[in-house]
Amino acid sequence: MASSDLEQLCSYVNEKIGNIKKTLSLRNLGQEPTLKSILNQIEDEIIVVNELLNKFELEIQHQEQTNTSLKELCESLEEDYKDVVHLKENIPSHLPQVNVTQSSVKGPDLDPDGPVKVEESVSIKKTPKEQKSINSIKEMLFITTDEFNGVPAYMKSRLTYCQINDVIKEINKAVVSKYKIVHQPKSSMNSVARNLYHRFINEETKDTKGQYFIVEADIKEFTTLKADKRFHVILNILRHCRRLSEVRGGGLTRYVIT
Repeated sequence: MASSDLEQLCSYVNEKIGNIKKTLSLRNLGQEPTLKSILNQIEDEIIVVNELLNKFELEIQHQEQTNTSLKELCESLEEDYKDVVHLKENIPSHLPQVNVTQSSVKGPDLDPDGPVKVEESVSIKKTPKEQKSINSIKEMLFITTDEFNGVPAYMKSRLTYCQINDVIKEINKAVVSKYKIVHQPKSSMNSVARNLYHRFINEETKDTKGQYFIVEADIKEFTTLKADKRFHVILNILRHCRRLSEVRGGGLTRYVIT
């Protein structure tokens, strides 16, 4: 055996002997009455420290769980932020219409000096009966994204959601313009309005009684739309979405708002 190995073995044995001597010495100290109370106190403090360490361990586990939850929440918020940015950049040009009554505008919680804008009529003063008739004009509702997605692909081709609602907006413009004339007192009509009024009355049938409808001539009269192939494709989509129906007769096709 090499001398270096022997020295290491001797050092190891001496270390063990020293540890045994220390253990015996501490054992003998524990039997002395003067030191026994101190050792008991040390034991109590060790127990307290051990309990604190357990609490620290539980708190660390709780903080780790909280950290994991916060990371998941952060990831979720990032996804929500991306969705909000996408919605902001792709806001539809047409949203569902909301009719606000005068009573709701005068609610007690509204600030009269706030940024609420009230459109004032600058047109000729209308009688209550005439105003009621105008307000009751039925307009076509814009289609929803779900309805658009439900339209067969062969029917909508390359048309977009916004393009269809743009046409609805123009159709509503024609409907309102037409029935404002229909409800206008004859005494206040000029020659142009009177001629249009007579045409409107002549176009009515028993099937359109009480209904709101337009014809292609109204589209040309009140809008910038062209009654071309694309227009009729959109009309087919609106029939599919139950926004209008057709009443034919007398060489005319009447598009009834449903």
